[in-house]
Amino acid sequence: MESSKFWKLRKTMHLFTSITANYIPKARVLATSVKQFHPDAQFHLVLCDRLPKSITVENDPFDSIINIEGLPIPDLKSWIFKHSVVEMCTGVKGVAFLEIIRRYNCHKVLYLDPDIVVLSKLDSILEKLDDYSILLTPHLTIPEKSIEAVMDNEICSLRHGVFNLGFLAIRNSEQGMHFLDWWSTRCLEFCYDNIPGGLFTDQKWIDLAPAFFDNLYILREPVYNVATWNLTNRLATGNLTKGIFIDNQPLCFYHFSGFDSGDQEIMLKKYGSSSPVLFQLRTWYIEQCKQMGQDELGKLPCVYSYFDNSELIAKEQRLLYRQRIDLQKAYKNPFYVYEAFDTSKSYFHWYSAHGKDKFIDGLHNYSEPGQALIQAQEELEQLKEIIRGMESSKFWKLRNAWFAVKKLPQMLSRSFIDEKV
Repeated sequence: MESSKFWKLRKTMHLFTSITANYIPKARVLATSVKQFHPDAQFHLVLCDRLPKSITVENDPFDSIINIEGLPIPDLKSWIFKHSVVEMCTGVKGVAFLEIIRRYNCHKVLYLDPDIVVLSKLDSILEKLDDYSILLTPHLTIPEKSIEAVMDNEICSLRHGVFNLGFLAIRNSEQGMHFLDWWSTRCLEFCYDNIPGGLFTDQKWIDLAPAFFDNLYILREPVYNVATWNLTNRLATGNLTKGIFIDNQPLCFYHFSGFDSGDQEIMLKKYGSSSPVLFQLRTWYIEQCKQMGQDELGKLPCVYSYFDNSELIAKEQRLLYRQRIDLQKAYKNPFYVYEAFDTSKSYFHWYSAHGKDKFIDGLHNYSEPGQALIQAQEELEQLKEIIRGMESSKFWKLRNAWFAVKKLPQMLSRSFIDEKV
C-alpha cells in the first residue's frame, strides 16, 4: 500500500499559491525555489483568472493548475464580482486548502504568497506539523523600541492582523479540518479590505485562531517569513552563493511583500541598512522575475476586472453590489451585459440607469463612518498632545497655583466649621 501512487501523494508535501495571470512570473520563481530544496513536493497553482492563450505552462514547475471556476464556491460569478482582485485571491485560500486535501488526501499542505522565495529546506516546518495542526507566523516576534518602528510595524500589525497570511501550514487532522471549515467560511462571507469595519481580507480573521484552536503553533524563529516589517530585530548576513543567515541561522523563506508598489524598496532602505545581503537578494529577485516573463506578463489585466463588454468595473459598482442583497438576487451574473439596454437582465445597464446617481450617497456611507471614527480618534490624540503641552507650560502651572490660592479661604472656612461641629 505504501508503494502506491495514492499513498506517495498523501505523504508528499503539497504547497500552493493563489494568483491572477499577471503573477505567473512570481509564482514560477516561488515554485522553482521550492523544487530546488524539495524536488518531490507537489506545487499547485490556484488561478483566479483565465490563462491567456499566449502563456504556455507545460514546462513550468507547477504540478497542477486549479482554476477558481473549479472550486466549490456557491454563486461563483456573484461572489467574484463582490471582491477586488486581492480580496478574491485571498478569499479562495481556505476553499483551496480543502480542495487540495480532497483531491489528493494529502497529509500536510502549505500556502505561500507568490512573492515569497524559499531559500533553505522546509523540513523544520514539516516536523512541526507532526505535532501541530496549524502553523502561523506573526508579523513581529520582538517589541519595537522606537516610536517610528512602533507606528510602522506594531500599529500596522494591529490594523492588518497579528499574523501574516503569506504563510500558513495545515495538517490533515480533525482540528486542522475544523480550522479550515471555520476559516474558509469566514473568507467566503467576509474577505474584504475594510479596516474601519474590522476586516482585512483573509488575514485579520486569524487573530481569533489561537483562542479557538489549541493544536496551533506560532513559529517565532527569526528565519521564517522574513520581511521588511520585522527587520528592525533581525540581522541578515552571508551571501547569495553560500547562503543567507538570519541571526546566524539559515534563512528559510523571504517575503517580498509590497514589491510592485515600491513599498518593499522604501522599507528595506529604512530598516535593512544593517543587512546589505538583502539588497543583493532583491536585485537577484528582480532578475529572476524578469527571466520568468515579468516584463511581458506583469501588466496582464485580470479577466474579472471587466464586464463582458470589456468595460472596466469601477470600485463603486462592486461595493454597491456587495451591499445590496436585492441586486445580488436580481443579477446572479453581474458581469453579463445584455446587448439591448435592459436593466432587468444586466447589472451593468441597471447601474448606468440608477446606481450612479440615485444610490451613490448610500454607497459612500459604507466606508465613511469608519473613516470618520479614525479621523476623530486622530484629532482626539492631537488635542491630548496640545493639552499635555499646555499642562507642562509655565503659564499653566501659574494658573493652577492661582486657582489653588483662590480656593484656600473656602477650604479653611470649611475646616473651621468641621472642627466646631
